[in-house]
Amino acid sequence: MKKKDFVTMLMSVVGGILFALGMCMALIPEWGAMTQGIVVGAVGLVVLLAMVITRRKMDNKPAIVFNGKAIATTLYGIFATTVFGAGMCMVMVWNMMLWGIVVGSIGLILLLCLVPICKGLK
Repeated sequence: MKKKDFVTMLMSVVGGILFALGMCMALIPEWGAMTQGIVVGAVGLVVLLAMVITRRKMDNKPAIVFNGKAIATTLYGIFATTVFGAGMCMVMVWNMMLWGIVVGSIGLILLLCLVPICKGLK
């Protein structure tokens, strides 16, 4: 395993766990840890952003690229993730099983479409 792959894996796991734990802390009312959850989730996001910047530096690329394709792909990813999350909420929170599965499946298909958008088809 290359050093850059190991660093990316380590930072991704730590950032992902912190973000997920923070969201659980903030969104599960029984825990009573809304403020602490927001802080832990924000720290997770900072670690994940640092991971992206670190990985790009290790690949000798600019830290963050701002062009039309990158911005459009990011907005599309946010939209697809929101649709997927709405489907999950419909099933788990609002008790709308059938429509939640339909909306979640559409969100999953939208997320899968990110692969050819980012990597292209060969």
